[in-house]
Amino acid sequence: MSEPQAGRSQRWVWWICGLLLLASSINYMDRQTLSSTSPQIKREFVLTNEQYGTIEFAFGMAFAVGASVFGFVSDRTNVRWLYPGVLLLWSAMGFATGLVQTYSGLLLCRFLLGFFEAGHWPCALKTTQRLLPPKFRTLGNSVLQSGTAIGAIVTPQIIKVMVTDERGSWRIAFQVVGAIGVAWIVLWLLSVHSRDLALQPKEKLPDPKPGADANLPLSPAREASFFELLLSRKFLTLLIVVISINLCWHTFRVWMQLFLEEGRGYSRNEALDIVTWFNIATDVGCLTTGFATVALGRQGWSTHGARCMAFGVCALLTASGAFFPWLPKGHSLELVLMTVGLGSLGLFPCYYSLSQELTQTHQGKITGTLGTIAWTFSYWHREFGRWVDHTKSYDVGMMVASLLPLVALSAMFWMWPRQADETR
Repeated sequence: MSEPQAGRSQRWVWWICGLLLLASSINYMDRQTLSSTSPQIKREFVLTNEQYGTIEFAFGMAFAVGASVFGFVSDRTNVRWLYPGVLLLWSAMGFATGLVQTYSGLLLCRFLLGFFEAGHWPCALKTTQRLLPPKFRTLGNSVLQSGTAIGAIVTPQIIKVMVTDERGSWRIAFQVVGAIGVAWIVLWLLSVHSRDLALQPKEKLPDPKPGADANLPLSPAREASFFELLLSRKFLTLLIVVISINLCWHTFRVWMQLFLEEGRGYSRNEALDIVTWFNIATDVGCLTTGFATVALGRQGWSTHGARCMAFGVCALLTASGAFFPWLPKGHSLELVLMTVGLGSLGLFPCYYSLSQELTQTHQGKITGTLGTIAWTFSYWHREFGRWVDHTKSYDVGMMVASLLPLVALSAMFWMWPRQADETR
């Protein structure tokens, strides 16, 4: 591993990665609470599937705006202070969701939740980029990403304990989950000093001479500008990848509870248990992806080759969801859901690690811009809900979502520039 900050040990580095895991867990607990209680909320507010999809659309659009805002801010400030600030604000919005009395109030709270939750990823990815060398970043990002699965595992069980058939019983779950973030803020501030993640000043280098060929490769001493990165083939590849895997993952996050209860006839508790096991599978797959890239590297694979192999396996596992339309309630459906779970979250650490190879100076802006564009496709949830209202079936939408990672895999294979890998 690379040398940690002065006075810091490798154990401290992995402790911070553990805190990132917890932050991801809290992030997903706050958003997963809505989907886990969606049948109760739909009944209490008398919502159609399209209206429920609109709530997720509002969350997604706010996340899109927040991704760019906090991406730019994270490149200009110390994430030691930015990170706990956004976590406190999104936790407050999660808590407030349990207090709303109207559909418009619910929309507003989820919009603000999405805006502030978007700050998590630029802060977290800048942290892993600064603390870990390239060959360990996929593993570090797997630890970070696995927190989303842990949050999604815990939340349905909290819902089982706290939520009953009594009207309004879902509210306390939002308030309890929203209050958890305070403990993380204390741990973070005690563990991280300002110097640990401080922005490192760079020597300003002269611009290329007028008339120089813009297509020539940049000198190794000069990092590409933000706008040069936006026009690069690597950025376009990452854009296709993140749109595809984001739509896939969030379709399962948003609609699985309703798919199981309304689409397949499972009871509330049966569906919550299946969602829990699905997310256990996602956690196993996510962590396995990280360890697999390290193991392949030790066998002589390049860092990029190891990431692509891990991504390809995950994409094929996720594509097993193409069988959903032909699977009734029962063990076969549950087995396929677990297989999809094994692959769907493991896609993200590979994507994050590729994005971290583009730049250090502009990492926050790149992460934010990719997130902004990807989350604008949250309109999918509104159309998904409209489709379900029209056809009374979730099957086609779930099948399409399962196949999207294959689009991402094709983009990585055909579009990512072939070059010698120097990041073993």
